[in-house]
Amino acid sequence: MTDIPAKLSFAPGNADHLTGRGSMATGHASASRPVTGATPLLEVRDLSTAFLTSNGELPITRQISFSINAGERVGLVGESGCGKSVTGLSLMRLLPPHTARITGQAHLAGQDLMALSARQMRAVRGRDVAMIFQEPMSALDPVFTVGEQIAEAYRVHFPVSRAEARQRAIAALVEVGIPAPEQRYDEYPHQLSGGMRQRVMIAMALICEPKLIIADEPTTALDVTIQAQITDLLRSLSERTGAALIFITHDLGVVAETCTRMITMYAGEIVEDAPVDDVLTRPRHPYTSGLLRSLPGLSARRGVLPSIPGRVPSPGRMPDGCRFRERCGHAMAGCEREQTLLPMAADHVARCWRARDLRLPGSVNDMAADSPVAHNLAVAAGEIRP
Repeated sequence: MTDIPAKLSFAPGNADHLTGRGSMATGHASASRPVTGATPLLEVRDLSTAFLTSNGELPITRQISFSINAGERVGLVGESGCGKSVTGLSLMRLLPPHTARITGQAHLAGQDLMALSARQMRAVRGRDVAMIFQEPMSALDPVFTVGEQIAEAYRVHFPVSRAEARQRAIAALVEVGIPAPEQRYDEYPHQLSGGMRQRVMIAMALICEPKLIIADEPTTALDVTIQAQITDLLRSLSERTGAALIFITHDLGVVAETCTRMITMYAGEIVEDAPVDDVLTRPRHPYTSGLLRSLPGLSARRGVLPSIPGRVPSPGRMPDGCRFRERCGHAMAGCEREQTLLPMAADHVARCWRARDLRLPGSVNDMAADSPVAHNLAVAAGEIRP
C-alpha cells in the first residue's frame, strides 16, 4: 500500500463542465499540448507481442516505439486488426503469460513495466496506469454494485476504511457527471444506461489519480450524443488532473477534437506519428491519407466516399517490406524492402521511403470547401459564426 495523497482532485461539486454543458466542451485540442522536450512520462521501445499457438509464435505487433509526456493526449488509430488494443493490453500486462509473449521496454516515470514481477505490476496497475475498457457491461462485475467496485479499486492501493472509500467513490461519481451519486453507488451495472456504465468505468480508472490512462475505444457502443459527452469528459479530466491519455479509437474526428498527437498503426506496426494538426494538414503515409479520405466529412456533399481497397493482412501472412503496399496506390519498386520510421520534421515520423516526395490527398487542405469538417474548422478558427 502507498500513502494517501494529501489532496485528491475528486470533490463533490458542480460537474457541468464535464458533461458538455460548460465552456470546456469546446476548444481546440492542441491548445494544451505539452511543452516539447519535456522528460517523457511513458517511453516505449521495441515493444512486440506474439501469441503462442499450436503452430508456434504468431507475431501480432512488432517493435512499437513511442513516448508520451505528462498531460499529453495521444490518439492510437487504425482499422480493426492493426494491433491497437493488443498494444494497450501489453502495456497494462493484462495478456495471459501462458498464451502471449511480450518483449521490449515500457518505462513509466522511469520504471520499466515489462521488468516488474506480477506482484509489483499489481501495485502499479490502477495506481500509476489505468485502463478504460471498450465494453463496460463485460468489464463490470454484475454481482457487485458499481460503488463497491469503484471503492475496491481505491482500497487496494490506499489503507482507508470502507466508509472513507465509499465517500471517495461517491466523489468520483460526481466528478464524472453521474447524477444522484449516493443512489447510483448502491445500484448494479444492469440498472445503469450504457453512458452511465462508461462513466463508472472512467471513475474507477481515475479514483487513484493515475499518471497514465489508456482508453480502449470507450465510445464504441454509445450513441452520438453520449459519445460527445464521454470524449469531452476525458479531455476535461486530462486537462485538469494532468494525466496523460492514450485514446484507442477508429474515429479520427474524436482524435482531432480530443488529442494532441496521433499515432497511426497498420498490421502491427506504427506507420506514422505526428501532432494532430500536422497530420490533418499534411499526412505523410498513404495509409493515414486513406483513413482521412474515408471520412464522410472530408468529402463533397453528394460525392462518392473514397475507401481503402482490400483488408488488413492476417498476422501469419504479412507481406515482405511495406505491409501496406498491396493496398497502396503509390506502391512501386523499392516498397518490397524493409521500411523504417523516417523523420519528416522534429516531431513527425512516417514509415514510408517515399514520404518526402509524395503529396498525399485526404488532408484538410484538400477537403471540399462545403464539407462539414471544413465548416467546423472555420468556426473553430473564428472565420465564420456557428
